[in-house]
Amino acid sequence: MSKIDELARIMATSSNMVFFGGAGMSTESGIPDFRSADGIYSQKLNREFSPEEMVSHTFLCDHPHDFFDFFFAKMVFLDAKPNLGHYALADLESKGKLLAVVTQNIDGLHQSAGSESVCELHGSIMHWHCMDCGRQYTLEYALQNQPVPVCKDCSGIVRPDVVLYEEALNELVIEAAVRAIRKADTLIVGGTSLAVYPAAGLLDYFRGDNLVVINKTATKADMSANLVIREPIGKVLSAAVRKNGGAV
Repeated sequence: MSKIDELARIMATSSNMVFFGGAGMSTESGIPDFRSADGIYSQKLNREFSPEEMVSHTFLCDHPHDFFDFFFAKMVFLDAKPNLGHYALADLESKGKLLAVVTQNIDGLHQSAGSESVCELHGSIMHWHCMDCGRQYTLEYALQNQPVPVCKDCSGIVRPDVVLYEEALNELVIEAAVRAIRKADTLIVGGTSLAVYPAAGLLDYFRGDNLVVINKTATKADMSANLVIREPIGKVLSAAVRKNGGAV
């Protein structure tokens, strides 16, 4: 039996699956890893900044123009579309077999593919808010009000609803993810090396029967997994879903 066949078998016999995904899910949609910072920011500000520093709360407050310049250039990809993996997960949810998608990505592609139960651990670029009064805004508003989006009501800075470095994850989102993972009979981990905490620590709550890892490189969960697949995640998920009659 091939590994795809084994995954299809696990999917067929599971009724409460959860998918835990990372950046690898989005790279197949053409979204690169954000850690490709340009030197122009370092030159302009007379010191060297890492990409992590440039998407930090401190950098937003101290250098708002440079923060948004970097954010719009490196974190927003308007042409990105869901890939076969996103659609496969939406198909599983529509059939009542997938409880939730728990994602570290901020691109909103799971929802674009049709998934409804999505726990966005690091927030979403699709939603924005005023840092002063809290008024809610959309990505479209932010794009139309560059270089630094400001609030219609109070002129405060309008920022993305994403978890920046130095900021804590949303407790309600974490609680929802923990509930889903605790209830899961199968946990599929895909497109992540599980190096980012505290998100990666959520796997500790899994008590189900099947732990599946789909990632091109080794992960910290490989030794505990029932099934490890080193192939592109979109290809793997869609192939397994099709074997069970899914229209992906």
